[in-house]
Amino acid sequence: MNFSTAQPPSRSCPWDPFITQRIVPALYLVVFVAGILLNGVSAWAFFYVPSSKSFIVYLKNTVVADFLMSLTFPFKILGDSGLGPWQLKVFVCRVSAVLFYVSMYVSIVFFGLIGFDRYYKIVRPLRTSFLQSLNHSKLLSAMVWVLMLLLAAPNSILTNRSARQVTHIKCVELKNVLGLKWHKASNYIFVGVFWIVFLLLIVFYTAITRKIFKSHLKSKRKSISVKKKSSRNIFSIMFVFVVCFVPYHIARIPYTQSQTEAHYSCRSKETLHYVKEFTLVLSAANVCLDPIIYFFLCQPFREILCKKLHIPLKAQHDSDTSKTKRGNTLHESTDAL
Repeated sequence: MNFSTAQPPSRSCPWDPFITQRIVPALYLVVFVAGILLNGVSAWAFFYVPSSKSFIVYLKNTVVADFLMSLTFPFKILGDSGLGPWQLKVFVCRVSAVLFYVSMYVSIVFFGLIGFDRYYKIVRPLRTSFLQSLNHSKLLSAMVWVLMLLLAAPNSILTNRSARQVTHIKCVELKNVLGLKWHKASNYIFVGVFWIVFLLLIVFYTAITRKIFKSHLKSKRKSISVKKKSSRNIFSIMFVFVVCFVPYHIARIPYTQSQTEAHYSCRSKETLHYVKEFTLVLSAANVCLDPIIYFFLCQPFREILCKKLHIPLKAQHDSDTSKTKRGNTLHESTDAL
């Protein structure tokens, strides 16, 4: 096949092969091994957790998204390192990279839905939202997957320029004119989705924290344990978002502009490319941290995992205490915060 001479609005600039072909693939290899093991165990444990609440439905969808993202890593590792055939890099550009981003933003949206679910459960316990209905949560989950796939699919379809065997294929060079425009537009949409979810999580968990602290002021001894548990769970979620996703979404817009606009110098394009690659590794690393969140966040998951692995539950006292207070909605909610 002949490689088209038409190029995107900016000229092609070379990257340092040591960084792009050695360091970055090595980092993805570490993330892949850890992620596939941790998410495999998480999927195995969640198989035994009944989907009795919207909260559980959203968590299970997050597990699926993380596992799917993990499966895309080997293609990127082989494609970037040059160990695979040149056709593999084309496959990465057209298929596996698209699935990577779909999985990442599906995971982000579901963490937003989890935050919303916890907000209604704890802050507004007397009100009900249709999103908390089990059937509606399943329907909403399907809609999230379909919407994200529809937004990302043109990035696969419009990456249709012909390619020949070359040392390094850049995905942006395989996009046609409409593909470049959709690439830019969809990136703005996805970045916007992230920042909206991130800001909403800050609002939700700030309100949840205030509610919990106010509700336990009269019982200081019990308040300390509940505060610690709630703070730990909220901190774990916000930690993943700040460390894994915020750096990438700060770098994403200028990097996308450097791909699609002509006024960037090669030095600027190179710097933004490295920043994007390393911050994207951080985003990929969320597949390793999410299983830890499941353990802190979901009591049924924690209990089944410990039972299957024959690990004694250390917090047996807290579990017994919660059983004697089934009527207290707030206490139950903080156990699954």
